Amino acid sequence: MVETRSFLFSSESVNEGHPDKLCDQVSDAVLDACLKADPMSKVACETAVKDNMVMVFGEISTAANLDYDKIVRDQVREIGFSSFVDDLSSVDSKGLSCDTCEVLVRINKQSPDIAGGVHVGKDDMDVGAGDQGIMFGYASDETECCMPLTHLLATKLGKQLTDVRKDGTLWWLRPDGKTQVTIAYDQHADGSVVPTKIHTLLISTQHAEPSKAKRSIEQDGKDNRPAWSGEEQIAPSMGEMDELIHDHVILKTLESITLKNGKSALSLYNRDDCHVHLNPSRKFIIGGPQGDAGLTGRKIIIDTYGGWGAHGGGAFSGKDPTKVDRSAAYACRWMAKSIVAAGLCKRALVQLSYAIGVAKPLSLFVETYGTERAGLSAQAITDIVKLEFDCRPGALARDLQLREPKYNKTASYCHFGRDSYVEDGKKFFSWEDPVDLSKYSAMNAEDVAKAAEDHKDAILLKWVD
Repeated sequence: MVETRSFLFSSESVNEGHPDKLCDQVSDAVLDACLKADPMSKVACETAVKDNMVMVFGEISTAANLDYDKIVRDQVREIGFSSFVDDLSSVDSKGLSCDTCEVLVRINKQSPDIAGGVHVGKDDMDVGAGDQGIMFGYASDETECCMPLTHLLATKLGKQLTDVRKDGTLWWLRPDGKTQVTIAYDQHADGSVVPTKIHTLLISTQHAEPSKAKRSIEQDGKDNRPAWSGEEQIAPSMGEMDELIHDHVILKTLESITLKNGKSALSLYNRDDCHVHLNPSRKFIIGGPQGDAGLTGRKIIIDTYGGWGAHGGGAFSGKDPTKVDRSAAYACRWMAKSIVAAGLCKRALVQLSYAIGVAKPLSLFVETYGTERAGLSAQAITDIVKLEFDCRPGALARDLQLREPKYNKTASYCHFGRDSYVEDGKKFFSWEDPVDLSKYSAMNAEDVAKAAEDHKDAILLKWVD
């Protein structure tokens, strides 16, 4: 029996204009360009940024003919970086210019040693993992999308900051920004966790010069927004910015999140007793790569569960589906969400491990924190996973449609907790669409064990003994 207790837990996130997130998006833009022309591309693309320079480097084997310069500039423009002044006292510099930035490319082909061991001459179901490693997936029933509320809220606050910047509601915001959330939880005797109160909200966001910046200059049509042609507007004061961020970002975000009791997250918020910190350093004009260097893969906790569950250490962006750091982490989330969504347990952590060149996972571990439904056990739920899922890299690429050019949209605002949808024939966030496991809700551990024994040969085709 799990001890009943109350505790505080915190998670953070960053906006798409954060230097590290910018790099993730560029890397995935390159990956998508490869997969669009050649779905069997082998891609390991990294990006680094500092000041007015963007460098892409790594190993890529593809039939695609890539214009790296255009891919980089288009992504920088879409994020909203359209000006750079080499002066840290400048109020006009957003931190990077899509038009004048230096683009460096250092790309080689995939090592033939790796290619020969992983995929050359192999059928799809025999394609091995692109490297060794451990991967985790987590799910909790505390929210409608089975994500921990701390991380879901931190992520959505950042996304809302971007949305109100791009739609012009808060035109004086700039691309860089960070959020952090602390929430009070009760942990029940059955191992489940329930958020009870939003304790702290922290937002640090890049902005134009308060009380002075003009909209016609800030929104000049050089980024992803149309040039402002209306009556001139002046940026608000810092105090006014705080109130506008509170009303248009914090309140709107809280209203958009549904808890497992059916209420919105706004029901957990009281401004009078919540610690709200809005731009606590006060001025945040210089941002993006001018403020900090950026690198692909440095926001792996933000990309996943905000500190809940566990992380194997591998980053996602810029990697094709043979790289199990990415594809198997998606599979772990898929499995964890499926068993929680089916009511088989209230929380789940799933781990996989792989060896380079070997198709079948080396191990599978399922932790349910004591929250499994009465009559089931963690072992029974592990058997259910083995019965219903195939985590060989080729099977994951097939079942989750991972050879489609759809990764750039995953590169900011978390790879998990997003709505699965179809656009232009591609299924985005397919791992967020849980497998229907309702048939197991009426079974007990003995029933599941018998089913696993009856299908042992099928299980051994895809899992180790």
